[in-house]
Amino acid sequence: MARQRRADGPGDASPVRLIVIAVVLIVLVLVSLRLLPGSPFESTAAATWGVPAGPAERATAAPSDRSSRPSPTPTPSPTPEPLPFEAKDLDLDIEGWYSWSVLDRRSGEIIGSDNMDETSTTASLIKAWIVADYLRRADDAGQTPSDARLADATKIIRDSDNTRTEQFYNTLSRSASIKRLISICDLTDSSVASDGGWSRTKLSPRDTARMGACIADGRAAGPKWTKWLVDEMRLVRGGGDFGIRKAFPAAERKTIAIKNGWIDRTREQEMHINCLAIGDTWTMGVMVRYPIGKGYEYGMKNCQKITEALLRPTT
Repeated sequence: MARQRRADGPGDASPVRLIVIAVVLIVLVLVSLRLLPGSPFESTAAATWGVPAGPAERATAAPSDRSSRPSPTPTPSPTPEPLPFEAKDLDLDIEGWYSWSVLDRRSGEIIGSDNMDETSTTASLIKAWIVADYLRRADDAGQTPSDARLADATKIIRDSDNTRTEQFYNTLSRSASIKRLISICDLTDSSVASDGGWSRTKLSPRDTARMGACIADGRAAGPKWTKWLVDEMRLVRGGGDFGIRKAFPAAERKTIAIKNGWIDRTREQEMHINCLAIGDTWTMGVMVRYPIGKGYEYGMKNCQKITEALLRPTT
């Protein structure tokens, strides 16, 4: 005989089912309390459900509109000190040709006369490069010049010794050294002398200022010898100590490195006087040419006169 199936009624629920139902009811109640405003069980999560956040939540919530955020105030860049020179047209009572240029070592900016790209023969001014070229090449070859050679270099810079200059120039393969100058220092106006000699190298005042910057920043003499060379140029003495730095107060002159050139060109019947100076933030080149009969002093004083005319007035 087959057994008859009995339908379960409400009173027949099993204990396990009752427990599950009770747990579900409790969870629903708790969730309702967390979503009810003002309830002690209220959650900050309610904000995500469209319920306005309370004061604490509003304080910590990130603003949705970035444009309302205060912008940081940029720190202004300090204004660099102006150079001691002013760009101006000069109309000086100077016989012959003259030209000048100043380079800002901080920016590379160059100012100068309209003819600052015209060239003249350098005479002894080029000796600063010859010594720099010698020192850099020695260091590149892993060599340290002897004390005797450094003493020769000192004589070339401080006293403008021609004999020692010629010896160094021969060591440097003569005009090949000037070609290195033009390449390493990025000169644009200058050229090797037709006879290959150092004295007739042609530089412009603009390229003279560039050569000064090349010495100052280490390209010319290299990192090992730059300070030594610039210090020697600050110690130029005797007949070679004239021109640009003489236009400055005495206390400043000792900080300015120089190398000048002066020669009477009998072929052209001209005096060629040239001045290079290196300051803390600038370099300068001044060149003058005039009839040979006026002598050296005329050009030496005019190199200073041109510099004085370009200096900013002191307050």
